Amino acid sequence: MTTTPRTTAAGFRPVLLLTGAYAALCVLTLVVIVLFRNHPAMVTDAVWVRATIVFASSLLTLAFARSAARGSRKGLLRLRIVSAVMLVAIVVIVVLPGLFPVWLRIEQAACGLLLLGVTVLVNGRRLRSPSR
Repeated sequence: MTTTPRTTAAGFRPVLLLTGAYAALCVLTLVVIVLFRNHPAMVTDAVWVRATIVFASSLLTLAFARSAARGSRKGLLRLRIVSAVMLVAIVVIVVLPGLFPVWLRIEQAACGLLLLGVTVLVNGRRLRSPSR
């Protein structure tokens, strides 16, 4: 496999920064959940499940971004799929009232904005060129 400037980490720097921020925000969310675990209005069973799933997906997203930055076509394809699927899932969480506490919906909106950036970048013309 040959690499071009488009397949180097430098070309993927914005994607790596966004996916890193996404993973960091998910870690911070889990820390908040642990700290407030005794406050049932803030931390429900659904919050634990959702935050754990999003945390796991953030690690996969970051791993796929690193793989794509090294020139892996499969990594790029996986990154495109995971970022789009998680973005849709996050939009559903944010717009449906009553499923989760407001603070988690705000956190999910922030995650969604980060993933929107990733989705736009990895599906943009620059990364979709035939040399990929």
